[in-house]
Amino acid sequence: MLSHATARYGKVRYLTYTGAVVLFTLFTILSARITIPLPFTPVPVTLQVLAVLLAGLVLGARAGALSQLLYLAAIAVGLPVDAYGRGVAALTGPTAGYLIGFVVAAFVTGWAVSRLPASRVGRFLAALAGLTAIYLCGVTWLALTMGSLEAAVLGGLVPFIAVDLLKAVAAASVAEGGRWLLRA
Repeated sequence: MLSHATARYGKVRYLTYTGAVVLFTLFTILSARITIPLPFTPVPVTLQVLAVLLAGLVLGARAGALSQLLYLAAIAVGLPVDAYGRGVAALTGPTAGYLIGFVVAAFVTGWAVSRLPASRVGRFLAALAGLTAIYLCGVTWLALTMGSLEAAVLGGLVPFIAVDLLKAVAAASVAEGGRWLLRA
C-alpha cells in the first residue's frame, strides 16, 4: 500500500512540475508580446527577463532551463513567439545570444538560489547571477553581429540595467509565492 501511495505521489509531482515547466514556457512567450523597441539598438525591452528569472527561482535549475529550452524549440520550429515575431530567424539575428542566454540564466538562477540563503536577498542575488548570464551571452553575440564590443555594451547592456534590476527585484519578491504554489 505504501509503495502505491509513494508511486502515485511521484506521478502527481512529475505532472505538477511538467505543467509548471509548460506554464513558464507560455509565460516567456506572453512576456515577449510586451515589447518596447528602442531606436538605437536591435534589442528591445521586454518582460522576458522577468519570466526567465522567475523560472529559475521557482522551478530550480533543470526545470527552469527546460522551460526556456522549450521556448527556444518553439522558435526553432518557426513559431513567431520571439519579441519581434521572426520565428526561426530570431535564432541567427542580433538578439540570438539573449535567447540562448535565457536557458543559461534560468539554470544559473535556479542553481544559485539553491545555494544561497532562503531569503529575498538570496533570491535577488540568484536573480543577479541569472541576469549576468543573459548579459554575457547576449552582449557577446551582439558584439559579433555588430563588429564592436563597445557598441554591443552601449546598445545591449547599458540601456537595460536599471529596468532589469527592477525585474530582478520583482522576481525575488514574488518567487517564494510561486515556490509555495508548486509545493502545495
